[in-house]
Amino acid sequence: MAFTLEPGQKAPDFKLPATDGQEYSLKDFNSYPWLVVFFTCNHCPYVLGSDEETRKTAEKYASQGVKFLGVNSNSQNTYAEDSFEHMVERMKQHQFPWLYLRDESQEAATAYGALRTPHFFVFNKTRNLVYTGRGVDSPRDAGRMTENTLDIVLDALVSGKKPPVEKTNPIGCNVKWDGKDAHWMPADACDLV
Repeated sequence: MAFTLEPGQKAPDFKLPATDGQEYSLKDFNSYPWLVVFFTCNHCPYVLGSDEETRKTAEKYASQGVKFLGVNSNSQNTYAEDSFEHMVERMKQHQFPWLYLRDESQEAATAYGALRTPHFFVFNKTRNLVYTGRGVDSPRDAGRMTENTLDIVLDALVSGKKPPVEKTNPIGCNVKWDGKDAHWMPADACDLV
């Protein structure tokens, strides 16, 4: 079995605290036709370099039933900046248009097969995966972006079309797994394409 969810597979459930003080699971988003779950963090230069593009995409599709959920699964033992307290500060400072969830146990990252930060997973109304991979093709420096893959996928979906691509390789730092070297990847983790 592949480490990362494959197109067509169901979204794994979760129960995670968010920076707004609430706890959320998959059913809390049943009213949304589309759900974008993306693995992110507080410190990665690829996240910092592309957050504003992710913001634009989230805001563009919010009125069309697309809900974004950011999940930070990074171990704060590897990077102290990835603590929940720093997540709260980051959301206060930037006011991102998504919920920011903490996956302290890293169970969500394992269930989804998150490879990097950022790594995007787009699900349809029945919560089957329709796209996984990168947001943009130059996340560290969005000014050099030539393609916003996530925007292309969402534009097709909200227009009732099949997305032109189902998977791309996410571009970013690897997830920081607790108790492991900062560059460690699970043995069964591999490129998506």
